[in-house]
Amino acid sequence: MSEFAGFGALSRTLRVANFRNYMSGNFLGQLGMWVQRIAVGWLTWQLTESPTWLGVIAFADFFPNIVMAPLAGALTDRLDRLRAIRLYVLLSAIVSSAIAALTLSGHIDIHLLLILVLTNGTIMAFNYPVRLSIIHALVGRDVLTSAISVNALLFNIARIGGPALAGFIIVTWGVGPALVFTAASDIAFIAALYAVTLKEEAGNRERKPAKDIPAEIMEGFRYAAKHPGIGPLLILLAMTSVFGRPYVDLFPGFADRIFSRGADGLAWLTAMVGVGAFLGSLMLARREGVAGLTRMLVGSTLLLALSLLGFVATDIFWVALVCTVVGGFAMVTIGVTEQTLLQTAVEGAMRGRVLSIYTLIARGGPSIGALLMGWVAEYTGLRWPVAGGALICIGLWVWANRRQAAMARAMET
Repeated sequence: MSEFAGFGALSRTLRVANFRNYMSGNFLGQLGMWVQRIAVGWLTWQLTESPTWLGVIAFADFFPNIVMAPLAGALTDRLDRLRAIRLYVLLSAIVSSAIAALTLSGHIDIHLLLILVLTNGTIMAFNYPVRLSIIHALVGRDVLTSAISVNALLFNIARIGGPALAGFIIVTWGVGPALVFTAASDIAFIAALYAVTLKEEAGNRERKPAKDIPAEIMEGFRYAAKHPGIGPLLILLAMTSVFGRPYVDLFPGFADRIFSRGADGLAWLTAMVGVGAFLGSLMLARREGVAGLTRMLVGSTLLLALSLLGFVATDIFWVALVCTVVGGFAMVTIGVTEQTLLQTAVEGAMRGRVLSIYTLIARGGPSIGALLMGWVAEYTGLRWPVAGGALICIGLWVWANRRQAAMARAMET
């Protein structure tokens, strides 16, 4: 594969066979995840027509990270990563199959759906630290930024294609077949994982007594809190996760009540977030090294806030779509820069634990925000909680802008 202008890092990343094999399966898994997310959101709305239930279901999907992520991180630093991720994806496929079977048979109700989504969220709480840490082991430090960006790029291609595919399947055949697709994509991911071999980092599979796990978990929290760059970065992540990103979980309500577009409108809103994220991922995939990523992270926080204000200020659907494109660009830039800076700055022995804190916040934060925004929207309407979150993110940008130089010194050197 020849290098082409501006894409040298991307070309070198894609030469790694293990990385290509992993990403081919991961892409199918991500495509299925987005199909399921749209299908479950629409099924929730069909069963309840309640913004509160939209928030509750989103909360059930993400909340297990808050409880399980620290344990998952400690296990990630101990386990064979390939065996672990194969097991986690298999369990997720079983849960997806159960949701599909109950939906197709007409036996699904909102309480069964809640239990199954909570179960899958628990599985994913253990899955995500492994998925994040495995990228570094596949490619190493030199092209890490590009590798993480490629991962985000494929994720956001799936974010575009998944909602569009989900909308087509739901309109044509119904919610059940969309959920069947998700289970099949998980099985394809498992097959791809058997084409991957992994050179583990030293000490990753060191045998230690199980009684040491609580102390190891606390060691990870202390390390992150005391680090002059990682601590402030995690505060940024927490605030944008709770007050910026959860508006996506209210899209079913916006599509139906605000824009009167139904399932097609939901698919368009979600897909346009993916378009923006795709563009951001493509931009980041061309980068080599970490210089300037802190400035990009802080600036994207303001961009996200402004896109949210634009989204809630309009009744014009195409204007809202433009705002979601900008929001998607900002969200993926925040996510990739944060993860790259963390992966670069963290010590190898602490990688799994620190990345588990990242997933705890990145997935658990939106669950809290979705629950909060859904509850507030029940009383104030859908627009006000999103606008309030945008204003909080503007305040966060002011705070981070003053600390930008110190964070860059700690994270980028």
